[in-house]
Amino acid sequence: MSIPGEWYLILAAILFGIGALGLLIRRNVLIMFMCVELMLNAANLTLVTFSRMLNDIGGQAAVFFVLVVAAAEVVVGLGIVVSIFRRRSTAVADDISSMKG
Repeated sequence: MSIPGEWYLILAAILFGIGALGLLIRRNVLIMFMCVELMLNAANLTLVTFSRMLNDIGGQAAVFFVLVVAAAEVVVGLGIVVSIFRRRSTAVADDISSMKG
């Protein structure tokens, strides 16, 4: 017995929606990073599902590159957040926007 691909796509849509909603609602930068990662993982789940449904390895290869980009994004993003947190003692997105110029 196998789970149909449509269930995986529904799960990916729900995860992407939760990530998008969290990105729009929350102001903490760390939570926003987690929401972006949730959205990337939902896209990865979609790629793997279509790859399995179409019997094509291209989707799984694309997932590998998305994971590499996500890891690089986390390293750079968390470095910036930690430096801002050390300087301001808070990691709220509204405070970061006031650091322009």
